[in-house]
Amino acid sequence: MPNIKAIVEYDGTDFCGFQKQPVVPTIQGELERALRTLFRQDVKVIGAGRTDAGVHATGQVISFQAPEAFPLDRICPAMNGRLPLSIRIKDAREVPETFHARYSAKSRTYTYIVLNRSTPTALLARYTWHVTQPLDLEAMRSGGAGLIGRHNFASFGMPEREGGSTIRRVIEFRLGRRKDAVVFAIKADAFLSGMARAIVGTLVEVGQGKRSPEEVAAILAACDRQAAKASAPPRGLFLTGVEY
Repeated sequence: MPNIKAIVEYDGTDFCGFQKQPVVPTIQGELERALRTLFRQDVKVIGAGRTDAGVHATGQVISFQAPEAFPLDRICPAMNGRLPLSIRIKDAREVPETFHARYSAKSRTYTYIVLNRSTPTALLARYTWHVTQPLDLEAMRSGGAGLIGRHNFASFGMPEREGGSTIRRVIEFRLGRRKDAVVFAIKADAFLSGMARAIVGTLVEVGQGKRSPEEVAAILAACDRQAAKASAPPRGLFLTGVEY
C-alpha cells in the first residue's frame, strides 16, 4: 500500500482540535471521512502535531496508507473536494514505508500572532490575540531566551499521557514586530499540550510589565504547571512547519 505524506492547512476555529473524538468535529475526523469516501474504506490518518481546539495550521503534516494505487496529482483535488472549506490539502506525495508523520519528525515550529494596538479587528479576530497595552519586546526576548535548550517544561504544559516525560528541547525562539502584529516563533523537538500558549501568555505578561524577565527562568525551574498560570488563547496559534 502506498504511504502518502500530505501538507495540511486549516482554520481550527470550529474544530475540537486535531485528534479524532467521538461526536465532536475534529481535523483528523474530517480527513478520515474524506479518505473514506475517496477509497470506500476506513483509512487512518497520523498527524505530526495534535493541535488543540481552536488552533490553526499552515504546515501540518499527515501520513496515511492508501489502500490502493491512486494518481498522486489527483489526491489534493480529490480530498479538497470532500473536505470543508476550512481544511485544505496543499501537497501530497508518496514516501518510504518507514515514514511516520509524528515519529519521524525532528522538530515542529509554532507561530503565535498578537495584534498589539488599541483598536480591535474584525477580519483577523479568528487568527490573533488582541492585546491593547503596548508590549516591551526586549523584555520578552530576554525572558524567552532562557527557554532555549533542553529543559523540563512541566510548568508550561502537560504530557499527552499521565506519567509521560515533560522534557523537551526548544531549538529556536524568535520574536518580532510586523506593523501592529507581534509575532512569536518557537521551534522545538516536540511540544507538551498547551506549552506554546503558556509560553506566549507568560511572555506577554512580561511585555506588559506584570512579570520581570527573570521570573520566566524561575517559572521554568519550578516544574509546576501552576507556576505559569497565564495561557494565550488558541486563536492566535499556528502550526507552521514540521522538519524531518
